[in-house]
Amino acid sequence: MDIDPQTRTELEAAAFRRLRKHLMEDRADVQNIDLMNLAGFCRNCLARWYQEAANERGIAMTKEEGREVYYGMPYEEWRAQNQTEASDAKKAAFEVAFRENVLNEKK
Repeated sequence: MDIDPQTRTELEAAAFRRLRKHLMEDRADVQNIDLMNLAGFCRNCLARWYQEAANERGIAMTKEEGREVYYGMPYEEWRAQNQTEASDAKKAAFEVAFRENVLNEKK
């Protein structure tokens, strides 16, 4: 399939917007820790990737500003509305997933 670069960018942006809608509206009940433990990324990763892309293009954006753009509100507000306390087992699994997927410290 031959897709021109502009159309490819538009399709990729549409897919990102749909993923965001799914995670923020359709499945806000899915916990970030579960996403990280199972998939190696979560909503915070998507917000960070957004922030990093902005920074790479010369747009000054902090981690918290990137999260607010992604979440549509301050992160702590969204967290209070949607996240629950994780079990010790989930927290331990998260530490491994974070090291491997965010810090790239593979065993």
